[in-house]
This record gives sequence, C-alpha cells and structure tokens, in this order.
Amino acid sequence: MNPLVIKIGGAIMENAVALDNLFAVLAQLQQQRGVIIVHGGGCVVDQHLNQAGFTSEKVNGLRVSAKSHMPLITGALAGTVNKQLVAQANAKQMNAVGLALHDGNMIHCSPAAAELGQVGLPTAANGQLVELLLQLKMLPVICSIGQLNDGQLVNVNADDAAVAISDLVAGELLLLTDVAGVKGANGEYLSSLTQADAEQLISAGIIAGGMIAKVNAAFAAANRLRRSIAVTSWKVPEQLLTLHKGQLLGTRIEPNE
Repeated sequence: MNPLVIKIGGAIMENAVALDNLFAVLAQLQQQRGVIIVHGGGCVVDQHLNQAGFTSEKVNGLRVSAKSHMPLITGALAGTVNKQLVAQANAKQMNAVGLALHDGNMIHCSPAAAELGQVGLPTAANGQLVELLLQLKMLPVICSIGQLNDGQLVNVNADDAAVAISDLVAGELLLLTDVAGVKGANGEYLSSLTQADAEQLISAGIIAGGMIAKVNAAFAAANRLRRSIAVTSWKVPEQLLTLHKGQLLGTRIEPNE
C-alpha cells in the first residue's frame, strides 16, 4: 500500500490535546501502512517574528519571507515545531525522525516570485532517505524549510511541500485543515471539487485567503499523481481510520480528465 502523506498546520499546532489525539490515531494507521507528516507552523512563525519586532506579510495567502526573517522562520519550523511534533509522536511509540526538505536531497527548490522573498518552489528529487525510514517503520516528520542550489535556505509553502513529498513517494495525500473541507456558494461543504468549479468559486470570492493556496496545491497534487486528494479537518482524527476502507473524507479534489 502506498504511504499516506499527511500535511498538518493551522490551529492544531497550538493545541496539544488535538495533536495527542491525532498521533494516537496515526499510531494505529502506522500499523497498516507507511505514514509521513509534512508540516508548516505559521502561527508559531508569527509569534517568533512578533517577539523580534517584525511584522508578517502575505501575498495571496502566501507568506512573504524576508531574508532577515529566515533565521527566525527556520528556527520556528525546523526547530520549535518540528521537534515538538517528533516528541509527541514518539510519546506514542511512533519512532519519529525530524527532517527538513533538503535532508538527503529529498526535495530540490527553485526560487519563487521575488515578491515573496526567500521562498522556494519544491520538486521531488531523491526518495532514498524517506523510503529507508518507512522500511524501518519510522515516521518521517518533515518541515517546510528547503534550500536552493546555492545553499540558501528558503521557506516553502507547506501545502506545496506536501505535494512534492507525495510525488516523491507516490503517496496518498491528505491535507488536514481547521475546517471540514471546501465550502460551496451556499456555505455547504463540498464532497468533491473540480478545477473548473474551483476557479469559479475563487473568482466569486467564495474560496479566498489561505484556502486558495491550499486548493491550488491540492489540484497540483491531484493532477500530478492522477488521483484525488482529500482536504478535511483534524478535529475528528478517528475518521482517518476509515481511509483503508475507501471511504471519502472531507472534500475530494479531483484531477483533470
């Protein structure tokens, strides 16, 4: 069975009880298949920047990562958040290993738009390290920090990072968010979404803010992997146990035909 790549972020990063509940479920899932965690941690990044007197900026829901911010961003994501997640996973005996995108040359990054600052666009490169960890029944916990070819560290949108890791291991991608899925025009959660319908909802302002980047990343993954991608909430982690039964979770992002 292909590995399950789970991207986590948002409010769960500051909710120790929710994380504990999630890892309790993931420990059960790990008995059935390989599991990989990819994470961001924008709320923790904001705290670190604010404490240092910096302000956070976003363009179309994407963080602007100024060069002067990168030591703090790297410390927050590869340090504080990553090591806390590893600790909580290991408390459930999951044999977690904390990684960044460029460890083992897993992911190569190219520069994103200059207006975003030190931000990279990730591409799958070398899967040997993560495949070895999965063979050893370990849990890779991968933060969204990468590097350019010249060695510069870059911040990577965590949704894009999860797409690249899914591509790397031919995994099933699940984007865990603060909401139960993508909402339609009447405020209802959609069971499935095509790219054409998503573009209409974005134009109408119904899909907005950070959800635009999340939906676009999900379509990129679905089209690259040629299968649907689930966007759902972390608030009821027990539902993840139904994945191996083929049951639908949240909103299924459908690849183009």
